[in-house]
Amino acid sequence: MAIIINIDVMLAKRKMSVTELSERVGITMANLSILKNGKAKAIRLSTLEAICKALECQPGDILEYRNEGTQD
Repeated sequence: MAIIINIDVMLAKRKMSVTELSERVGITMANLSILKNGKAKAIRLSTLEAICKALECQPGDILEYRNEGTQD
């Protein structure tokens, strides 16, 4: 199973740069990059809320669950 982070998609839809999102949310470019590239192990709800507010979207617009099949 995998959780996919679709921040790039929302940034493109909103015509917003990663730098602008970083400034609006109040997190470093490095941390936003880790999140954006799917390398993050967790995200604080307050950070998710700030991202959703900045991008004017719902959490489901950013987060996607993909079942990669079951392992026996």
